[in-house]
Amino acid sequence: MTPAPAGAPDRSPADLAARFEREFGKAPDGVWQAPGRVNLIGEHTDYNEGFVLPFAIDRTARVAVSVRPDSVVRLLSTYGDHGMVSADVTALDAASAKGWTKYPLGVMWALQQRGIAVPGLDLLLDSNVPLGAGLSSSHAIECAVISALNELTGAGLEPEEMVLATQRAENDFVGAPTGIMDQSASLRGAKGHAVFLDCRDQSVELVPFEAEPAGLVMLVIDTKVSHSHADGGYASRRASCELGAEVLGVKALRDVKSGDLAEASGLLDEVTYRRVRHVVTENERVLQTVQLLATEGPGAIGALLDASHASMRDDFEISCPELDLAVATSRANGAIGARMTGGGFGGAAIALTPLAEEQKVRAAVERAFAEAGYKAPEIFTVTPAAGAMRLQ
Repeated sequence: MTPAPAGAPDRSPADLAARFEREFGKAPDGVWQAPGRVNLIGEHTDYNEGFVLPFAIDRTARVAVSVRPDSVVRLLSTYGDHGMVSADVTALDAASAKGWTKYPLGVMWALQQRGIAVPGLDLLLDSNVPLGAGLSSSHAIECAVISALNELTGAGLEPEEMVLATQRAENDFVGAPTGIMDQSASLRGAKGHAVFLDCRDQSVELVPFEAEPAGLVMLVIDTKVSHSHADGGYASRRASCELGAEVLGVKALRDVKSGDLAEASGLLDEVTYRRVRHVVTENERVLQTVQLLATEGPGAIGALLDASHASMRDDFEISCPELDLAVATSRANGAIGARMTGGGFGGAAIALTPLAEEQKVRAAVERAFAEAGYKAPEIFTVTPAAGAMRLQ
């Protein structure tokens, strides 16, 4: 699947329903959507039972769905020329699922693992969440699908349960060892707010975060360096964290504080220590960011964004030259703070920028990428948006 460019206009729910009817010969039972997300701060802390602060964005995946009387699943995307994909809902197979269809099929499989009877269905996907940009395009698909199926099957799952079901789809069907942050932002987000999530108990606090009233704008710089969570880089970082927790004798790195790092340095090899140090200090940066947003507002968090990026670049080693260039150029041209966002190894950076400096930052980043011989980045703004919902 190749989603629309970030700036592409959304198809209306009525347009998507009409397209569905043309493709499948009947009207859908409904249209649901779920947003991508930007992680404001808190990277690779979720699977360490730590703290994260993402927000749902105004870029969404939408699915038009109708239930079938048989066990056939037919899947189609509005983009690309891959054609319709068919499967048997009674014999879902992770090994044979390909491309974007892994995500809806994985959700169906995960619901079945919970004992929920999933019917055959027809599904049409439309998305303008940029693919591979670290904005959670895959989770947006999964959350739109599970929202639809939760209603169509009468499963009655709470958002927290849908989060865990989509995580299982990611982990055990797609093969990506992700945590719960992305799904939580997509399913539990709210307009004008970031989602302060405790990944140990799934408790959520909605934290007001609106840049424009503070004279700021949140720029996303999609480097066009694609990443995949199912590759070895993400898995190896997670393995390092699990090793660190085991050696330090804690349930998860959430239980390690910065005051414990001196002792940890004597117990861990140098690479594992730096991985641990990132997670420990990143958790503390999330807590500090939440406090500053409550007391001083978005204009006060720039230094924490900068420190987060440095930690991901140097300690967790998940940045790349394009991300580093986007961050450094943004900061040099007026952004008050910038960091890579998402799982790393490519994807996007965010730059919290004064409105008056927005065009300067955009132009400088585009020029810097051209001079470095990199592919032209896509730069756009995002605002905190509502979470998953039924549209019609």
